[in-house]
Amino acid sequence: MRTPPGRRADYRWFLAMPLRWMDNDIYGHMNNVQHYSLFDTLVARFLLAHGVLDLKTSTEVGLVVETGCRYHAPAAFPDEITGGLRVQRLGGSSITYALALFRNDEDQAIAEGHFTHVYVKRDEQSRTVPLPAALRSAAEALLA
Repeated sequence: MRTPPGRRADYRWFLAMPLRWMDNDIYGHMNNVQHYSLFDTLVARFLLAHGVLDLKTSTEVGLVVETGCRYHAPAAFPDEITGGLRVQRLGGSSITYALALFRNDEDQAIAEGHFTHVYVKRDEQSRTVPLPAALRSAAEALLA
């Protein structure tokens, strides 16, 4: 039996992200690759909003090592999407985000996914480093 879609109350941090005309595919709905793009934007904006990531000067960066998505319902331009985020797992050098996309004012997710970031030095991406302190602080408040 398939797990029912999550609800807004299951998530802790939100970001509005309107769909664009180009997000629709030939079938008239948001193409599946756009879900991952919205997830990526959601995580990046969370990091920027909490002072974890500076696009030019951060010495530690998170690399995506695993991602996934379950699709529950379609969306299409001109729908408004709200991304929801919570922290699913917080490790020493990694973090897994649980993510959801909500269409317009709907309470039920149209898609849910996860991103796992492993932190490395930006200039030598061969070894993991501990999560930045600012990330750990922001993430602890969002643990599921």
